[in-house]
Amino acid sequence: MSIPREHRLRKHAEFEQVYRCGRRHFSQILTAFYLLRAGENAAGQGPRVGITVGRALGKATTRNRIKRRMRAAVTENLNRLTRDVDVVINPKKATFDVEFAQLLGEVARAFDVIQQKVGKSVPSAVADGA
Repeated sequence: MSIPREHRLRKHAEFEQVYRCGRRHFSQILTAFYLLRAGENAAGQGPRVGITVGRALGKATTRNRIKRRMRAAVTENLNRLTRDVDVVINPKKATFDVEFAQLLGEVARAFDVIQQKVGKSVPSAVADGA
């Protein structure tokens, strides 16, 4: 199960833009950075999600398992995001050990909070294409 291509962040510059200009949502097992897209970048594309798992979380097999679990949870909950928002998810070490149902709940709650917060804010992304 994979995140659809049109709903993925793929370029390093897109990740950097979210980190630099976006806001954060913290939970026990993940940190979500999010940024509402504006102008030409928005263009009705819908939400885009990226997942980053650093080396501090373990060896390659551990990181790959965390990524697989996160991708599955994001795919299940992607319909909760209706705005043109970019989200970067940084899982924490606890993601490896939690039950999948709890992981689904945490991602759902993070997406609900993001949807609520971007729903009442004005676009904060710069429409310069960077």
